[in-house]
Amino acid sequence: MASSREYLNFILDELSELDGITCRAMMGEYIIYFRGKIIGGVYDDRFLVKPTPGAKALMPEAGLETPYEGVKPMLLVDNVEDRAFLRELIEGMYPELPEKKQKR
Repeated sequence: MASSREYLNFILDELSELDGITCRAMMGEYIIYFRGKIIGGVYDDRFLVKPTPGAKALMPEAGLETPYEGVKPMLLVDNVEDRAFLRELIEGMYPELPEKKQKR
Protein backbone atom coordinates (compact mmCIF):
# COMPACT_ATOMS: atom_id res chain seq x y z
CA MET A 1 0.00 0.00 0.00
CA ALA A 2 1.46 3.37 -0.99
CA SER A 3 1.35 6.39 1.30
CA SER A 4 -1.18 9.11 0.64
CA ARG A 5 -0.08 12.57 -0.39
CA GLU A 6 -2.37 13.93 2.35
CA TYR A 7 -0.46 12.10 5.09
CA LEU A 8 2.87 13.25 3.64
CA ASN A 9 1.63 16.86 3.61
CA PHE A 10 0.47 16.48 7.22
CA ILE A 11 3.92 15.23 8.32
CA LEU A 12 5.70 17.96 6.34
CA ASP A 13 3.43 20.55 7.97
CA GLU A 14 4.27 19.18 11.43
CA LEU A 15 7.99 19.43 10.54
CA SER A 16 7.67 22.90 9.01
CA GLU A 17 9.36 24.65 11.96
CA LEU A 18 12.62 22.94 10.99
CA ASP A 19 14.69 24.61 8.28
CA GLY A 20 16.09 22.13 5.80
CA ILE A 21 13.33 19.50 5.62
CA THR A 22 12.90 18.07 2.12
CA CYS A 23 11.37 14.90 0.74
CA ARG A 24 11.65 12.70 -2.30
CA ALA A 25 9.10 10.29 -3.69
CA MET A 26 10.30 6.74 -4.18
CA MET A 27 8.08 3.88 -5.32
CA GLY A 28 4.88 5.23 -3.73
CA GLU A 29 6.59 6.17 -0.48
CA TYR A 30 8.51 9.28 0.63
CA ILE A 31 12.04 9.65 1.99
CA ILE A 32 12.46 12.61 4.34
CA TYR A 33 15.73 14.53 4.64
CA PHE A 34 16.95 17.08 7.17
CA ARG A 35 19.80 19.27 5.95
CA GLY A 36 20.65 16.69 3.30
CA LYS A 37 20.71 13.63 5.58
CA ILE A 38 18.05 10.91 5.49
CA ILE A 39 16.15 10.89 8.78
CA GLY A 40 13.42 8.45 7.77
CA GLY A 41 10.29 8.57 5.71
CA VAL A 42 6.60 8.07 5.24
CA TYR A 43 5.80 4.43 4.54
CA ASP A 44 2.24 3.08 4.36
CA ASP A 45 1.03 6.29 6.05
CA ARG A 46 3.42 5.80 8.97
CA PHE A 47 6.23 8.20 9.92
CA LEU A 48 9.33 6.09 10.56
CA VAL A 49 12.78 7.37 11.57
CA LYS A 50 16.22 5.79 11.74
CA PRO A 51 16.86 4.09 15.09
CA THR A 52 19.69 6.35 16.29
CA PRO A 53 20.68 6.34 19.97
CA GLY A 54 19.06 9.76 20.44
CA ALA A 55 15.80 8.68 18.81
CA LYS A 56 15.70 5.53 20.94
CA ALA A 57 16.30 7.59 24.10
CA LEU A 58 13.44 9.97 23.25
CA MET A 59 11.09 7.14 22.28
CA PRO A 60 12.01 4.16 24.50
CA GLU A 61 8.62 2.53 23.95
CA ALA A 62 8.63 2.97 20.15
CA GLY A 63 8.28 -0.19 18.15
CA LEU A 64 10.62 -1.17 15.37
CA GLU A 65 8.80 -1.54 12.08
CA THR A 66 9.97 -2.46 8.63
CA PRO A 67 9.22 0.17 5.98
CA TYR A 68 9.10 -2.53 3.32
CA GLU A 69 10.52 -6.00 2.82
CA GLY A 70 14.27 -6.35 2.71
CA VAL A 71 15.31 -3.24 4.64
CA LYS A 72 16.35 -2.53 8.21
CA PRO A 73 13.60 -1.75 10.71
CA MET A 74 12.95 1.82 11.78
CA LEU A 75 11.27 3.48 14.76
CA LEU A 76 7.58 4.31 14.50
CA VAL A 77 6.86 7.89 15.57
CA ASP A 78 3.48 7.91 17.31
CA ASN A 79 3.66 11.46 18.63
CA VAL A 80 3.39 13.15 15.22
CA GLU A 81 1.13 15.97 16.40
CA ASP A 82 3.65 17.39 18.89
CA ARG A 83 5.81 19.83 16.90
CA ALA A 84 8.14 20.57 19.82
CA PHE A 85 8.80 16.85 20.27
CA LEU A 86 9.41 16.36 16.53
CA ARG A 87 11.86 19.26 16.50
CA GLU A 88 13.77 17.81 19.47
CA LEU A 89 13.75 14.36 17.86
CA ILE A 90 15.02 15.46 14.45
CA GLU A 91 17.61 17.92 15.75
CA GLY A 92 18.84 15.30 18.22
CA MET A 93 19.17 12.66 15.52
CA TYR A 94 21.01 14.87 13.04
CA PRO A 95 24.56 14.61 14.47
CA GLU A 96 24.20 10.83 14.76
CA LEU A 97 23.29 10.32 11.11
CA PRO A 98 25.92 9.44 8.50
CA GLU A 99 27.10 12.14 6.14
CA LYS A 100 25.48 12.31 2.72
CA LYS A 101 27.26 10.05 0.24
CA GLN A 102 29.17 11.96 -2.42
CA LYS A 103 28.38 11.17 -6.04
CA ARG A 104 31.32 10.12 -8.16
